[in-house]
Amino acid sequence: MSIKIQIVTDKDLPAFKRDMQEAFQKGAEAEYGSITEEILPESHINASLSKPGCIAYAAIENDCIVGGAIVQINSETRHNHLDFLYVKHGIQSKGVGKTIWAEIERLHPDTEVWETGTPYFEKRNIHFYVNKCGFHIVEYFNEKHPDPHQPEEDRPGTDDTPGFEHGFFRFEKRK
Repeated sequence: MSIKIQIVTDKDLPAFKRDMQEAFQKGAEAEYGSITEEILPESHINASLSKPGCIAYAAIENDCIVGGAIVQINSETRHNHLDFLYVKHGIQSKGVGKTIWAEIERLHPDTEVWETGTPYFEKRNIHFYVNKCGFHIVEYFNEKHPDPHQPEEDRPGTDDTPGFEHGFFRFEKRK
């Protein structure tokens, strides 16, 4: 596997977003069956892309995007956030995600803490972050313990999207 990581270009941004949305949609459908709700609206991707310190990376193999990630880098605190990481639908379980993550860590060696999260239902993601990437589950947001940074209308118990009613795990990886 010869994957290289590069910053997403304006030309590649539409495909990057579309592939990310499809990967998230298919992941939820693998757990719940056909879902009519959009799991990852483009507005959520755009909100991430507009944050300070945002970098969007595309994973390229044979001139095709095979996955990617959006990270938030804070060089002052060295506490960085992985907003999204995806592998294009149909090519999972081939080491692409692990390669993307290893390259991101290599590109940001000064990071002291990485943080990310995933919904309760995403067993593959939980396995990936904990067992493949070395993250630790540090918090479980749910109806009884809401994420104080999440708008009230998006908290567990208030969202009709399948799986989100059960909560969200927060992960950290410390240097």
